[in-house]
Amino acid sequence: MFDFLCGLCIIRMICLHIMDFCGLGEVGWWTHVMAWSFYFMSFFFFKAGYFNKGTGNGSTKDYVKDRTERILIPYLSAGLIGMALYFAFLPFLLDRYHKPIEPLAWEHIWQTSSFYGNRPTWFLFSFFVTYLAVHFLEKVRGLHWVAVLFPLVGYYLFLKGNPLWMDVNNVFMGIFFFYLGMLWKHVTNRVPRSMMLWISACMIAVFVVLNITFHGEYTMSTNTFRGNFPATMLSMILAICGLAGLLTSLNLPQVPGICYIGEHSMVYFISHYPMLYYYKFMHLSFGRSIWDKPDDVLILIPVIFGLCTWMVPFVERVPWLSGRRPPLTPP
Repeated sequence: MFDFLCGLCIIRMICLHIMDFCGLGEVGWWTHVMAWSFYFMSFFFFKAGYFNKGTGNGSTKDYVKDRTERILIPYLSAGLIGMALYFAFLPFLLDRYHKPIEPLAWEHIWQTSSFYGNRPTWFLFSFFVTYLAVHFLEKVRGLHWVAVLFPLVGYYLFLKGNPLWMDVNNVFMGIFFFYLGMLWKHVTNRVPRSMMLWISACMIAVFVVLNITFHGEYTMSTNTFRGNFPATMLSMILAICGLAGLLTSLNLPQVPGICYIGEHSMVYFISHYPMLYYYKFMHLSFGRSIWDKPDDVLILIPVIFGLCTWMVPFVERVPWLSGRRPPLTPP
């Protein structure tokens, strides 16, 4: 059922970006949706740790090569495609509006890991760095326990204005949730299913109470904390572990649509943002803004999901975009 949670994460992410493109990201009902799902991006790091096999095994050279082919090359490929589309429209927009409609800065190259035209690519770079960091931590016996302190490091960097280049301020949180996934896998393998069901249900119940009484949020893309830091961390741990434990304990059948999106999440992830820019820039080129237009939201949601679904078999046949390769076999 991890595909189900992964699918929900992708649906939330794409809908969030659509709402932001249309200037409706601060609408009251939508902010409530965000307030109850802010931990979803961290789930991908948790999932990676949960299904981790031999991250610290084998040669570093082979491991880095494998992660490069699976994550870093798709990161660069998807980013450059998005950037090419973005700057292809720039002459038309400059001709009409006489200035870029969004600020452009050279320091964007080294300060952030995202690309103009495909900003969500920050995730793939942080994911890549997280995998490398975990690999080296696993090389030293017992060193992985230092990850318990990494949320404090992430919070410290946030207080200091997130000074690290390439948006790697969030990697410390990524490593923490990676190891949390490994730990939770260890727990679920040793606790009877019926007991795990009750434990997970209690964790979700505590999360609900905590999220109401001591609400805090964490935005992974910008390594931003809002509200009470300890309560925010506890809420994220309870929600992610509780949902993962609950769904694996219930052993429910696959949910069509949502599980498909989760299984092929990479395609939806790398493809949707350039589509949004194409839609936005096409309208701006003809003098029409999509800002504060709910009707464009209703158009974009089925169009983006439909196009991404149609693209799945084509993109997944291209390793430098999908990252799909035979798994690295530990010796």
